[in-house]
Amino acid sequence: MTRWTGSWLTGSDEGGQRDGYPGERLGLPEEGVGSVAGLGRRAVAFVFDLLLSALVAGLFTAPVLPGNWSLLAWAVLTVVPTAAFGMTPGMVLFGLRVARLGGAAFVGLPRALLRTVLLFFVVPAVVTNSDKRGLHDRAVGTVVLLSR
Repeated sequence: MTRWTGSWLTGSDEGGQRDGYPGERLGLPEEGVGSVAGLGRRAVAFVFDLLLSALVAGLFTAPVLPGNWSLLAWAVLTVVPTAAFGMTPGMVLFGLRVARLGGAAFVGLPRALLRTVLLFFVVPAVVTNSDKRGLHDRAVGTVVLLSR
């Protein structure tokens, strides 16, 4: 089965052997600052951002629950900081950052917006390759790295 899927799944391991560590093909270090972040840390940062968004939206809608206003708050708290600084509040807290491939300094608004739209559906973020890049990151040419 591995051999069959290895022929069409990007980054799959043929014969159970890995090509290298995540990020090696991208010229990133194996560990430490600048290496590819793990899924667990990224998931915790994402959940933190969701909770923060609900809290911010709740401040504006109290005493009524925020409902869908939390989605708007999440979108703003994700797009704006990612475009300008390459990190959301959750990413700052957990030592992560989003970087463009090719060395550009900023992610930029169009990439951050498309990345956030795809992240909203969650599935693109869960479908990763051997470099631990989700479909949303591959679509916009970014990677999530450790910042500390």
